[in-house]
Amino acid sequence: MSDPRFPVGKFHFSPFRSESDRQAAIAEIRDLPRHLKAALEALGEDKLDTPYRDGGWTVRQLVHHIADSHMNAFIRLRLGLTEDKPTVKPYNEQLWAELPDATLPISFSVAIIENLHHRMTVMLELTPAESFSRELVHPDNGVMSLDHVLQMYAWHGRHHVAHIVNAPR
Repeated sequence: MSDPRFPVGKFHFSPFRSESDRQAAIAEIRDLPRHLKAALEALGEDKLDTPYRDGGWTVRQLVHHIADSHMNAFIRLRLGLTEDKPTVKPYNEQLWAELPDATLPISFSVAIIENLHHRMTVMLELTPAESFSRELVHPDNGVMSLDHVLQMYAWHGRHHVAHIVNAPR
């Protein structure tokens, strides 16, 4: 791993070549809670307040960040499915990670992630293939298709689980 900030590599959107590629990304969304819980169990409770890398958040902050980020993803996908090219709101991830609730037990955010990902998976699996070409506008990242958003959040979960797997023991 050359850059501990990007243990699975930086995100690069690449259009899905087939419906099975899209379904694989949806499976990553579905499976994230299981992978996250396994990584956390392997790490141990005593390491939750340790930064997952030099200069990084604590593992506790990271778990809460995943919940925050994926709640935003769910809303962005829903907006993209129901509005014509909506502009979504960005947020300051660093400031969110510093809010007082970032010290809560991770069980709260793990429960959010489990339930949110179940609901998101059902929504994505029932979305017609042609709807994934719908677009939204992110003020910082520009126009993105729902396929792009799906692929980005599948990567995002994998990315942060790798941070936890690679965290100091």
